Amino acid sequence: MRYYIIAGEASGDLHGSNLMKELKVADKEADFRFFGGDKMQAVGGELVKHYREMAFMGFVNVILNIRTIKRNMEFCKKDLLSYIPDVLILIDYPGFNLRIAEFAKQNNIKVYYYISPKLWAWKEYRVKKVRAFVDEMFTIFPFETAFYKKHGIDVNYVGNPLFDSITEFEKTAQSAAEFKAKNELDERPIIALLAGSRVQEIKGTLPVMKKAVEGRKDYQVVLAGVSSVDKELYDGMQDSNIKVLYESTYDLLNNAHAALVASGTAALETALFHVPQAVLYKVEGGVLVHYIMAAVLKINWVSLPNIILGKMAVKELLQKDMTVKKVTAELDRLLGDETYRKRILSDYREMQKLMGEPGCSKRAAEKMVELLSLAS
Repeated sequence: MRYYIIAGEASGDLHGSNLMKELKVADKEADFRFFGGDKMQAVGGELVKHYREMAFMGFVNVILNIRTIKRNMEFCKKDLLSYIPDVLILIDYPGFNLRIAEFAKQNNIKVYYYISPKLWAWKEYRVKKVRAFVDEMFTIFPFETAFYKKHGIDVNYVGNPLFDSITEFEKTAQSAAEFKAKNELDERPIIALLAGSRVQEIKGTLPVMKKAVEGRKDYQVVLAGVSSVDKELYDGMQDSNIKVLYESTYDLLNNAHAALVASGTAALETALFHVPQAVLYKVEGGVLVHYIMAAVLKINWVSLPNIILGKMAVKELLQKDMTVKKVTAELDRLLGDETYRKRILSDYREMQKLMGEPGCSKRAAEKMVELLSLAS
């Protein structure tokens, strides 16, 4: 069968690549065409647009790049009709993907959504588009089943794909000694900085992270660099004794003692590697945006560990609360308060139980192929 897949950012590229691997197992005739990244391209098929050309974040940045976004959308529509897939598989990225879902539905192309948009957090009205334009929804968080049921939509809960990614990583993971030797690190405990994968995230969080780790001579600080952004964003790190490691996030988390993390998938990954963390987030707009976010968000927390657990397991420092003083104080606690660290690690174990077992990509792929086979 022919699969057209759209992933608009780094995490979608990762999950899309794992899904594609399993689709190739479940469907020996699988043919892929996709918007994605290097990981999906490595699996095979035709990469027609890299997510680097699509990852625009924040209201102002979207407005500034509206022409590019429109061009990408028109290109996608034409390419979709040219390829005529058996199914269009959308991975998160709702602003773009829900519009493409509507177009696909109008042209009698079956639509599967893998990794639901976070409609339970904000823009809940978009659920109407899911009901109208999506044939099958494949969800990755247990609480999403109840959310969609409330709106009269049955979903396929397949577990979380991060389990698959981490399981694959663990098969070939370096030992702590190998990791430190390869990257010229010493024996001091590591503070990991995960400042995000998009330009706006990095610009928002990294300056505060950098100041919060200053003067911590008993620790070594390592930043998870992203090769898909301009390396100038990381200028000045070496002068601050912060080491930048590119595309080594899992190796870093596997050896970290504590972490400062930009809100998003990375917070959940950090929890699954059992690293005590503080979650940071800031977009343009200052205090005004802080109060707008508070009014618009439908949830009590923004970080995935807290949402899954339904309580504050890790500290969130967002918008006006993301100050050097507050981040520094929280990092002090993560490093020096052993009781606090143990409580966070206990919450992580509870979260993991709620999320289920590895095998998400396999379950999703097998279900997709089964449904397509029944429909053909």
